[in-house]
Amino acid sequence: MELVEEDEDLADLSDEAERLERDLGELYREALLAGDHVDRAAIVTIKPGAGGTESSDFAGMLLRMYRRFTERNGFRFELVDVEYNEAAQQAVDYVQFIVRGERAFGFMTSEGGVHRLVRVSPFDSQGRRHTSFASVEVMPEIADDIHVDIDPADVRVDVYRSSGPGGQSVNTTDSAVRLVWKAGTPDEIIVTCQDGKSQIKNREKAMTILRSRLWEQEERRRLEEQHKARGDQKAIEWGSQIRSYVLDKQYVKDHRTGGTRHDPDDVLDGDIIDLIWEGLEWRAGEQGGNP
Repeated sequence: MELVEEDEDLADLSDEAERLERDLGELYREALLAGDHVDRAAIVTIKPGAGGTESSDFAGMLLRMYRRFTERNGFRFELVDVEYNEAAQQAVDYVQFIVRGERAFGFMTSEGGVHRLVRVSPFDSQGRRHTSFASVEVMPEIADDIHVDIDPADVRVDVYRSSGPGGQSVNTTDSAVRLVWKAGTPDEIIVTCQDGKSQIKNREKAMTILRSRLWEQEERRRLEEQHKARGDQKAIEWGSQIRSYVLDKQYVKDHRTGGTRHDPDDVLDGDIIDLIWEGLEWRAGEQGGNP
């Protein structure tokens, strides 16, 4: 490209040089999205940290952010389960949803970790500044094409009525499903699904999520064993703080990359694609990649 700029006789190559530059950019992003299960749907779980209504409200803000992100970028948003906090309109005490679309898990995987909100709380009558946390967990949807051994005797199935905001019934039948794997043991896993009106479909979706969680559990164990075998000193981080949203000072900072944006309203409205690419680039570097 420098030769093209310096030599007029090579000017006809400028279009080709620009095309090559675009192709290299696309290849670079392809490399960032490489990895196991990147083409699968992403199961995302958001849980507020300690802090009552303020943290639950933050979890609700993250839910809206990811829903808007899916709308902006051609993904499909599928709500699985949600527990609303009655103290605020958008606040949630727990929410799980699925993002479907091309390379959904590949894009969403860098969002996993602890998110931090700093603002003057609208729930504080004295107008004090509060810090809240919420965890975001992202795992691939593991369907029947990957074998995960689940003994039916280890799974208890409960059915109940779905409920919406304020505890009001939104369903007149027992369509919601709760699966409890190895109930009463230290390894107990609970999965709930109450979005659909069909108990059968809710049960199928809950089984898919249980299968995905068991796969993820085994994957963690395998990675930990690999790190021990190699003598790695670096800890495997599954939930470290990744991003802060500081509303009273109008900035968003990614703690992994050091990148800062000064438009938190846009970020919380789903404009996070650049943050996702930066997170994927950081992750590739942490894993020893050099895309």
